[in-house]
Amino acid sequence: MNSNGVREESGDTGTKDPRRWWILGVLCLSLLVLVVDNTVLNLAIPSLVRELGAGPADVQWIIDAYILVFAGLLLTAGSLSDRYGRRRFLIIGLALFGGASVVAMLAQEPWQLIGARALMGVGGSFLMPSTLSILVTVFDDSERRKAIAAWSAVAMVGVIVGPTLGGFLLEHYWWGSVFLLNVPIAAVAILAAVLLMPESRAPARRTDPLGALLSTVGMTALVYVVIAAPREGWTSPRALVAMAVGVVALTGFVLWERRSDHPMLPLSLFRDRNFSGASFSIVLMSFGTGALLLMLTQYLQFVLGYGPMKAGLALLPYAVAAAVFNGVGAGLGQRVSNRVLIALGLLVLAGGFVVLALIDPSDGYGMLITGLLIMGVGGGLAGPAAYATLMGAVPQEHAGVGSALNDTVQQVGMALSVAILGSVLAGVYTARMPESAPAAARDSIGAAIELGDPGLARTARDAFVSAMSLGSWVGVAFTVAAAALAFTVLRPRTAPVAEPQPQPVA
Repeated sequence: MNSNGVREESGDTGTKDPRRWWILGVLCLSLLVLVVDNTVLNLAIPSLVRELGAGPADVQWIIDAYILVFAGLLLTAGSLSDRYGRRRFLIIGLALFGGASVVAMLAQEPWQLIGARALMGVGGSFLMPSTLSILVTVFDDSERRKAIAAWSAVAMVGVIVGPTLGGFLLEHYWWGSVFLLNVPIAAVAILAAVLLMPESRAPARRTDPLGALLSTVGMTALVYVVIAAPREGWTSPRALVAMAVGVVALTGFVLWERRSDHPMLPLSLFRDRNFSGASFSIVLMSFGTGALLLMLTQYLQFVLGYGPMKAGLALLPYAVAAAVFNGVGAGLGQRVSNRVLIALGLLVLAGGFVVLALIDPSDGYGMLITGLLIMGVGGGLAGPAAYATLMGAVPQEHAGVGSALNDTVQQVGMALSVAILGSVLAGVYTARMPESAPAAARDSIGAAIELGDPGLARTARDAFVSAMSLGSWVGVAFTVAAAALAFTVLRPRTAPVAEPQPQPVA
């Protein structure tokens, strides 16, 4: 502990912080505000169109502005939090996110909401890496797995609670209420962080401004390609220019980090089989599951006829199963290796996808929830073990950038999934629709149902279920591949990673 009361990492085992479980509560609350916000916005799109006058391009940018800024700044923000203080960046991120939510709530024009969403992306990029990096510096090996399981469970529950709560707000209030929800959560989390959480940072080292610039430009361009190419075409001028910028910037980033004596992201981490294996397993798992919520929300509302709030409640058993088996996985992790847990969990997850792939248009909610419960079990077993493996391979002084890399690989995998699988699903749906159907009905199941033709609606539901079946088989393929990769590459740790310790400074 230095003269300013800031904890700096060292290589020795330290004492446990007596407030660590309260600190975990603050971290989970901070994570919850991000997850809930990202899941409720899609429900608000019809209201934005009606009440804010947002056109299709505006709606796309309202969603994409956040993703572009968030993904582009993650690595830089994680590295800076290691250097200048993880609690500080957590508080700054919460303040930016909450303040931008107020701006979003008061927006009168689409461009104002787009700007607010971009600012929320900045806050999210500061906030997200800090939650996991603080967790791994506060908890030692004996409790870290349990803490990560709780952190993962909150993320999973937030994905389901978001649409449920968002549906309630949109049914009773105006579209801005979905952003108002962020403000009290952020305020409480800031107050709790100030009162309960110690500051922690790595030993002082030089910053890497060129690495930060190259990573930000490269990741932003890469995510832009993933977002824009399905709409504009992979060979469109914008997509090609963004792809070229991304490749040049990320190649330059790798070359610079290899020769820098103070790299933002130590590339030597990738020589660790556990770090690289966990990273690529998470990418494959995220790609396989990224489009899942997109499929399920449409299936529940358009095929089964549920309203937004009922659709959210219908997914709750999935979140409960995942949360329960996060805890089960944490207990098993004391006796079973991460490699086995990850591979087993991913294979169970693949089994859930198989059930979804076999759903028939005449099947109701029972078949769907069976598949989701199986997936909840698999995800609960695999997820925390994968995150613990990745973060366990990261030295404490790089906990922030390690956490940011974990977030980045998930974001890239999910963005690719939504972009590529979303396009494939749309293509399969259109191909299954009769050519005589109206153009709008061939593009969207929602449009087909709104036309009011029972025969056309039935055909559209059949076509959508066929498309969802293909998407589920893709999920099977990628989760099995992730299981095989994890089992082949990961290895048990032979020695514990050094834990942080209060260190006197003369």
